[in-house]
Amino acid sequence: MEKRDYYDILGVSRGASAEEIKKAYRQLALKHHPDRNQGDKEAEEKFKEGAEAYSVLCDPQKRATYNRFGHDGLRGEGFTGFSGYDSSVFEDFEDILGNFFGFSFGFGDFFGTGAGQRRRSPQRGRDLVLEIEISLEEAAAGIEKEISLNRAEFCPTCQGTRLRPGARKAACPTCGGRGQIRHQQGFFAVARTCSHCGGEGEVITAPCEGCRGSGHIRQKRTLKIHIPAGIEDGSRLRVSAEGEAGERGVPRGDLYVAVRVKEHPFFERQSQHLSCEILISFAQAALGITAEIPALDGSESLKIPAGTQSGEVFRLRGKGMRDLESRRTGDLFVKVLVQTPADISKEQRNLLRQLAELRGEKLERLDKIDIQKNKNLVH
Repeated sequence: MEKRDYYDILGVSRGASAEEIKKAYRQLALKHHPDRNQGDKEAEEKFKEGAEAYSVLCDPQKRATYNRFGHDGLRGEGFTGFSGYDSSVFEDFEDILGNFFGFSFGFGDFFGTGAGQRRRSPQRGRDLVLEIEISLEEAAAGIEKEISLNRAEFCPTCQGTRLRPGARKAACPTCGGRGQIRHQQGFFAVARTCSHCGGEGEVITAPCEGCRGSGHIRQKRTLKIHIPAGIEDGSRLRVSAEGEAGERGVPRGDLYVAVRVKEHPFFERQSQHLSCEILISFAQAALGITAEIPALDGSESLKIPAGTQSGEVFRLRGKGMRDLESRRTGDLFVKVLVQTPADISKEQRNLLRQLAELRGEKLERLDKIDIQKNKNLVH
């Protein structure tokens, strides 16, 4: 019987794009799939016919040969039709038909040509996440913290084998030791992981009594965690191989420690720098004063010069936090706020009036010219 034109089979023009060809084949494959048309030989033949057309038209080289020489040209290249597929042609099949079957599969499974048995790989241990809280002083200096956690450890009775001492695993009776169960889907053979043995191909008939066949028990462990100097709030430390035990022969999981740095009552932190505010009186600001400023490692003297204005910021170099990357230490910025007394005696009020008169300052009213002058003095 003479072969039909591949473009006619898919219902596309000879100038159709690769995406248009793929879309047309998807529609044809879903319409004539044998599982939707069980026992319908015509639908099965149309499905095979569409698959053959797609295998040629999705391959630029084969498509060019077909466009020039037709079916005879493909035969000259050794293409014999449906049974002669190159598996690389069908990389799109899972995208096209995977949802129809309701589970995923590879090319070998799809056509019943999978190579050998597939057993489930041993599972790595589960990662653990723990949160600890430290003070700003501890974050600045670095510290070792002792932590306790409950985690899965290998059962001391079976050492993680899950077997009663002296017992052995048996071949899975459901899959016969293959780890997979193959289903016939029309003219396809599709393999699925055996649900009885989980893909291992073996089952435990004599489970360990110490762990009830799980291979693990939960135990309390105490660890010392090094917190580096300069760590920031919200940082996460990874401690390798301190998570839970997995299956025998595979690594443990990791432990992740989330670090929370408590707010400080005096300092605010901006990366490696610290800032704080101090209050001084009008007289102290006018005459100048030396202030003992709290620091993370003790205290620091700050000379506040005469005539300091409220809001001025002074910098104490090297009194901040260490930077984790550069290892440099940040600075401490001290903002000085001049406090205006709210409750003053009659005598103090008179003294302030005298001071204002001596300085030629107005006490009753400021007009806009005075305000502009004051602004210029500030700047």
